[in-house]
Amino acid sequence: MSVTLMNGKFIASIIKEDIKIEVEELKRKGINPCLAVILVGDNKASEKYVSLKEKTCKELGIKSLIFNFSNETGEEDIVNLIEELNRNDSINGILIQLPLPKHINQHTILQKIDPFKDVDGFTPYCLGRLLMDNPLFIPCTPKGIIRMLNIYEIEIERKSAVVIGRSIIVGKPLSLLLLRKNATVTLCHSKTNRLEDITKKADILCVAIGKPNFITAEMVKEGAVVIDIGVNITDDGKVVGDVEFEKVKEKVSYITPVPGGVGPMTIAMLMENTLYATKIQKGLI
Repeated sequence: MSVTLMNGKFIASIIKEDIKIEVEELKRKGINPCLAVILVGDNKASEKYVSLKEKTCKELGIKSLIFNFSNETGEEDIVNLIEELNRNDSINGILIQLPLPKHINQHTILQKIDPFKDVDGFTPYCLGRLLMDNPLFIPCTPKGIIRMLNIYEIEIERKSAVVIGRSIIVGKPLSLLLLRKNATVTLCHSKTNRLEDITKKADILCVAIGKPNFITAEMVKEGAVVIDIGVNITDDGKVVGDVEFEKVKEKVSYITPVPGGVGPMTIAMLMENTLYATKIQKGLI
């Protein structure tokens, strides 16, 4: 079977060019989009993600402010900063880099963000609006996945879609977005029995569990669309997804590579959400 590799890197580059043009137009009106990122602890993967976001902001002309906290920082210090950023009209987007250290309650922190600056879409307000089919900011990774499916003209309506992983970052919001597109959605997780029986029936299989090469060819339906959201570092330093790419790609119609698939789309959607937040706050929408 001929397989199409879904080139998220290329699609993201086109989206970012459009964003760059819009940012330049806003700047001519005296509006300077600004994203504030809060990083807590010394998680190497988080540091890498933040540096990529900072680099992309610079490329697109979006101002970025990085606030670093040590691993020992308490919730109160982070909450105080968030409240200060909420009040600051020059800050358009606020992002908490996840995961947070175990002693910090993620829900306590996220719900302090002004929903109209919640460019990650993780506040109860934004997730609630997504559930009510009236989204404000859509979480970046699920948003990027749906955008890719649309660009590749992959039919979602009436299809069986299986999502593995139930986080608020990917699994749950992605399931809701697929439902909005009239797919029949099954949400699986670590406690799901007979997972292989479910994945083999999926027309669209989305995998976000953080286990390298977990999905094998035997678990995938012939001709399926496979979206690999996992990012894992092997012992020899190689970046791989949750899907056994080389074998699975021989069996499916579409697949996202890792790296170069979903990851670049996530950052592009963050920039898009930051631009959207700026427009809302400045009364342009």
